[in-house]
Amino acid sequence: MVEKAEFPQVQIVDVRPQLGCGRYAVKRIEGETLRVTADIIKEGHDTLVAEVRYRPQGDSEWRSSRMTYSYNQDEWSGEIPLTDPGSVEYTVASWVDSWATWAEELRRKVAAGRDVTSELLEGAQFVRDAAAHADPQVRPLLEEHAEQLSGSAPQPERVHAALLPEMKSLMETAQRPEGLSTYDSTLLVSVDRERARFGSWYEFFPRSHASAPGSHGTFREAESRLPGIRELGFNVIYLPPIYPIGKTNRKGRNNALVAHPGDPGSPWAIGNEHGGHDAVNPELGTIEDFDHFLAAAKAEGLEIALDFAIQCSPDHPYVREHPEWFRRRPDGTIKYAENPPKRYEDIVALDMWCEDYPALWEELRRVVMFWVKRGVRIFRVDNPHTKPLAFWGWLIPEVRREYPDTIFLAEAFTRPKKLQLLAKLGFSQSYTYYTWRNSRHELEEYLTDLTRSEQAEYLRPNFFANTPDILHEYLQHGGKPAFKIRLVLAATLSPTYGIYSGYELCENTPVRPGSEEYLDSEKYQIRQRDFSAPGNLNEYIRCVNEARRANPALQLYTNLRFHYPDNPSVMAYSKSSEDGSNRLLVVVNTDPHHTQEATVHLDGGVLGLGHNSRYRVHDLLTGSSWEWHGISNYVRLDPHYEPAHMFRIEEL
Repeated sequence: MVEKAEFPQVQIVDVRPQLGCGRYAVKRIEGETLRVTADIIKEGHDTLVAEVRYRPQGDSEWRSSRMTYSYNQDEWSGEIPLTDPGSVEYTVASWVDSWATWAEELRRKVAAGRDVTSELLEGAQFVRDAAAHADPQVRPLLEEHAEQLSGSAPQPERVHAALLPEMKSLMETAQRPEGLSTYDSTLLVSVDRERARFGSWYEFFPRSHASAPGSHGTFREAESRLPGIRELGFNVIYLPPIYPIGKTNRKGRNNALVAHPGDPGSPWAIGNEHGGHDAVNPELGTIEDFDHFLAAAKAEGLEIALDFAIQCSPDHPYVREHPEWFRRRPDGTIKYAENPPKRYEDIVALDMWCEDYPALWEELRRVVMFWVKRGVRIFRVDNPHTKPLAFWGWLIPEVRREYPDTIFLAEAFTRPKKLQLLAKLGFSQSYTYYTWRNSRHELEEYLTDLTRSEQAEYLRPNFFANTPDILHEYLQHGGKPAFKIRLVLAATLSPTYGIYSGYELCENTPVRPGSEEYLDSEKYQIRQRDFSAPGNLNEYIRCVNEARRANPALQLYTNLRFHYPDNPSVMAYSKSSEDGSNRLLVVVNTDPHHTQEATVHLDGGVLGLGHNSRYRVHDLLTGSSWEWHGISNYVRLDPHYEPAHMFRIEEL
């Protein structure tokens, strides 16, 4: 038997954007609009109406925004305003506009010279039907119009009255939708605050900032470093784990298996008799000292990002209080964490799928909420790809439901599809493979994939130029020019980037040839530095970050466009603000050893330039300016003087 509901009159074939058939949320930033498009089809020539319906997730009432039809694209489009962080549901509805369909038919018949007496009577009936259930204030007006259409006035007058704009407006609000259809899925957009898209991160170890040489620094002492970080232009400080550090199998300097007295151990070996993930290392101070540090950072315009690492030292309270959360071998011991050939004897792994995993997951949620309630709103998550994907799909929405301004950064150096799935599951940002993309070809290929594919809907990169674990050979062998090159690339290719403390001093000595580990790694020892030492990059970093703050084009991501230098060692790309008033062209010599020359051929359509255009390019790194003509111009970049141009394109 045919059921009416099974055969909608209007077919809503596809709605965009959507990920995984609506399983995952696309991402946007508060203040933006979400452009929604749809393919909507019905037989015949009826006039259709469509709208985007949206509401904060959990609300019962839908709001709506009308969609418009593009004949050239053969699609409908509408926009949703995204005003606050959180999750917003959206879908599309469509129906037949009976009055508009009738009016168009009337218009065409009149133009063809046909008698439309019958059509006017039909129109009058449409109006009466609408009046029957219209608002009492509107009903008399509609009834008056119905009488006018069916009255005895000359036909041209009645046609004119039927086609008046006010008649159209009245009927749009009064008539009932005919053949109303709704898309069969409710889709989701995750809305973040601006810091999820644009930020400059600085990673440092508070324990290395003691006032006395060789001592273990505290939060109170580390506050002295905050003004310097702010002056460099950073706005997010990422702290490695601040929790108590285990003593069993504590690592010594350079990852030595035996620690000597005074060796502080790796902060990622979390937990001892002083507590676990909701405590602070007593050598850093008290929880109140951390609160004071948090407030001091805020006063400097800095936000704190905490490390969230789901792992324990053998001394963690969980080992004693919840042995069921750990997988034990036949001899009763807990297996150490390892990623052959690496082995972490000071760390044991939680069994995230143990028999009691719901209780474990709830405890980890409690830990995150403990820090959120103290004012932390950014978490850098250590190795999330080694934890259940289902866990992140549960935890992140749980936290953001109560605190929608919370940001999660995934440190997932793993296979691309796993990295991408973590982003789909809710991570606001992701570490990427930027560190290992150093040539022009590698960078252009990688960034094109990130910005021009579906990934742009959900994966926001955070380009760290180095980390305590990653000292790429490019930096090891390229000297100061390499550090400048990688800084400019990271800071201009992505609106969010970061460096690890010591980058400004061009620290580049590996623990051994062929290794990406630092010699005397700060992961295992205290490293006090003179940040004003000769040869530092402080002013260069400050200049780059100032350019990022002053130019809206550099705060966006998918506006990246590549251009065409005739030298494969020279890379050129541009970013423009949404209104086109701010245009940046970056030209970089990717060879840290040799001077490179090139004619840079620009895509004039992207930058609004033609063959006869005259304009000024003002270098934000050096302050120099040149007058350029047309879309092909010469550059020469000596990496030992200045390996990059950061041009702002200005009218003459």
